[in-house]
Amino acid sequence: MTRHLILIVFPLLAACATAVASPAQLEGSKWAFVSIDGAPPVSSKASLDIASNRIGATVGCNGLGGELRFGDGTLITGPMISTMMYCDGLMDQERAIAGLLEADPQFALSGNKLTLTGGGHKAELKRLN
Repeated sequence: MTRHLILIVFPLLAACATAVASPAQLEGSKWAFVSIDGAPPVSSKASLDIASNRIGATVGCNGLGGELRFGDGTLITGPMISTMMYCDGLMDQERAIAGLLEADPQFALSGNKLTLTGGGHKAELKRLN
């Protein structure tokens, strides 16, 4: 009886499990920011690139990049490096994205939408490729 119960319960539990995005779904992808901390990006150039072991971002002025590893639902980044030009009107969002990526953000992938959350920041992105 116990064996039959296991055979019935296991498929039901498996069906309830949420699919976690695999690194392969993110590697080699390019994304456009849709929102940064709830606000639209101040530049149409705001983007994120994810390679197998590198990540790079811009909000439209400075570049930010570093090493990347994939954790269980997180992007483990660093050390991160950045150019340091002053960019009128972009600095708040640049600091937010730097803080987000340096915090090893959690990620959620739903179709062509990627959400990153960490370090008190949240970004929503759409896939470009």
